Amino acid sequence: MNRRDILRRSAAAGLLATPAAGLLAGCATSGGGDKGGTEVYKGTKSEQNPLGVKEDAPLEVMIFNGGFGEDYAKAHEAMYTERYPKAKIKHSATQEIAKTLQPRFVDGTPPDVVNNSGKDQIDFNGLVSQNALADLGELLSAPSLDIPGKTVKETLLPGTVEVGSYDGTFLVMNYTYTVYGIWHSTKLFADRGWEYAKTWDEHIALCKKIKAAGIAPWTYAGKHPRYMSWPVISTAIKFGGPSVALAIDNLEPNAWKSDAMKAAADAWHQIVKDKFILDGTPGLDHVQSQTAWCQGKAAFISCGSWLENEQKSVTPAGFNMTVAPTPSLGSGDKLPFEAVRGTAGEPFMVPAKAKNVAGGLDYFRTMLSKKGAQDFTKKVASLTVVAGAAEGVELPFGLTTVVRALDASGTNGFNWVYNNYYRKLERNLVDAACGEFFSGRIGPAEFLDQCQKGADSIAQDSSIKKYKRAA
Repeated sequence: MNRRDILRRSAAAGLLATPAAGLLAGCATSGGGDKGGTEVYKGTKSEQNPLGVKEDAPLEVMIFNGGFGEDYAKAHEAMYTERYPKAKIKHSATQEIAKTLQPRFVDGTPPDVVNNSGKDQIDFNGLVSQNALADLGELLSAPSLDIPGKTVKETLLPGTVEVGSYDGTFLVMNYTYTVYGIWHSTKLFADRGWEYAKTWDEHIALCKKIKAAGIAPWTYAGKHPRYMSWPVISTAIKFGGPSVALAIDNLEPNAWKSDAMKAAADAWHQIVKDKFILDGTPGLDHVQSQTAWCQGKAAFISCGSWLENEQKSVTPAGFNMTVAPTPSLGSGDKLPFEAVRGTAGEPFMVPAKAKNVAGGLDYFRTMLSKKGAQDFTKKVASLTVVAGAAEGVELPFGLTTVVRALDASGTNGFNWVYNNYYRKLERNLVDAACGEFFSGRIGPAEFLDQCQKGADSIAQDSSIKKYKRAA
């Protein structure tokens, strides 16, 4: 995950990629509108209080206690309390968001702020379709707390609002900024005299050298093989342009069977055919495969920029992990080699039934201040969506390479959001297809056919709300 002043220029047309699990309970939530008789806290709007926060209204914050921990949230809560000293904050953290909060959504008593993340995340499709989330639009037009002359929206990196919007309404505030790419150790490469390849043919030639040296060129999260869908789709987008992602996001017929996807799948099949993947990889989870990579058993791994923080306890000194773009298929690619996938992630929301919606919005305003964002980056070594907020913050080696990659990518950045709209499609259907494909049990045509059948099943399911992303 990452951040930096450079990112101001990184117009990565980002949209979200986020972990997820669980739907709202089978019975409908109580949705928006009437608060069911519970007290709703509202203050008087003013220049100093643009969101109308009731100064003594309590605020309840529920945090996902994952890789970022909860200390960063406690710091944000302290900043909120500095401005509203009469407000009592109830803080809690869990790894079981859906299990903990589904009953509260159903009975209309959710917290005011929810970090809806992790494996047990509540599916956003269900939340949005049941009108369970507050509109965050007012937050965007409020002035930044400490960036003079700018609204909150004007301080955010490109793509932040889009990734949290459904049918044009901003409902989810994604706080971190993540870059996805192919990771390698610059120390290993320097020691061996290898140079990262910019084209696919050069990549295959390099993989042959790496294998001849007794090292597996590749490993991946075998128990979460969707991690390998990211470089495949990225390769296709760079080859065919952003319309490749748009078609997939909008569940267009045969989007997964486009010429660009076929070219990408054919290319990536070569690392399977030539046995460039570490033996036993299909049985490894994400941490095990990442650890094998850190131990020098494999040269490349596909991951997001949370990798460095996740592996810090086992990464050898001087390993110098570096993110790089997917290699270009050839000179006909519509996007340059430097183009990378960048997206806002780590979703936060204010439930429509929250007692203190205004307080929730202002808590987000605190998070999105330069002070709040810098504190987060210092604590967890991850970038936020606040442009320039990491200026002056000492970043670890890997995160520095992420900033550099974003700067080089510039306005050529890209992303997709089908995984956000339709969690099941990526987490279940594409994941299963990737497992078959990268373990060598099926070829490229069958892989794309399985992905397309999965997308078609979502498109034809009338119980799933559909969304359209504009070009």
